[in-house]
Amino acid sequence: MTESDPALSPAVDRYIEQLLVRPDAALGAANADAAAAGLPSIQVSAPQGAFLALLARAIGARRVLELGTLGGYSTIWLARALPPEGRLLTLELDPHHADVARKNLARAGVADRVEVRVGPALESLRQMSRDPLVPFDLVFLDAEKTEYADYLRAVLTVSRPGTVIVADNVVRGGAVADAGSSDPRVLGIRRFFEQIAATPELEGTVLQTVGTKGYDGMAILRVRDSDAPTRT
Repeated sequence: MTESDPALSPAVDRYIEQLLVRPDAALGAANADAAAAGLPSIQVSAPQGAFLALLARAIGARRVLELGTLGGYSTIWLARALPPEGRLLTLELDPHHADVARKNLARAGVADRVEVRVGPALESLRQMSRDPLVPFDLVFLDAEKTEYADYLRAVLTVSRPGTVIVADNVVRGGAVADAGSSDPRVLGIRRFFEQIAATPELEGTVLQTVGTKGYDGMAILRVRDSDAPTRT
C-alpha cells in the first residue's frame, strides 16, 4: 500500500475505531439487528458517530433533531451525548425502520429521551412550530438527498441563532463538483449548497471524509447570531 492507495482509508478508519472508539455492545447490536431486519447499511461509521456525540457535548446541546433514523445507530450516539434532561426527536419515513430503531434505542438505554416520529420529514417539520422542543440546538440531516434544500429551509424555522446543522453525504464521491451530473441525489445536494450560499444567516463549511463509508463529506453549518456580520 502507498499513501495514495484508496484501501488505506478503511484501514485507518478501523485503526481509529479500535484505538479511540471503545467497543460497545448496544451499538454493535444495533447494526447487527438493522442488517438482520433488511435495512440498508448506510449508517454513519463509528468514528463519525463519535464525532456527532463530541459535537453535541461541545455545544452543550439539550434539544436535538435528527432527520433519518434508519436503525437508530447515530441516534444512540447523539442521545448518549445529551444531559439527563436532554431530548432528541428523530424523524423517519419508514415504519419498519422506526420499529427496528425503537428496539435498538430501548436496548441502549436511551428510549426515555428519544421520540421516533414516523412520516414524511417535511410534513413533520411543518407541524413542529409549537413543539416544546423547538428551537433545536443541534440538527443532524441524513435523509433523502434530493430534498436537502427543502429540509434546510424547514429546519431553519425550528432553529435559533447558534443552532448547529450537520448534513451527511454531501460530497457523493466527488460527484457534487460535476455541474453536468444527472444523478438526482447529486443535483439535490447541489441545490442544497446553493440554498446555503443564498442564506445570509448561515455560516459553515464542508469537510470531505474517507473511511469505511467511502469518499464523502459532511456540511457543518451554524445559524449566525443576530448581530453577526453576514456574507457580502
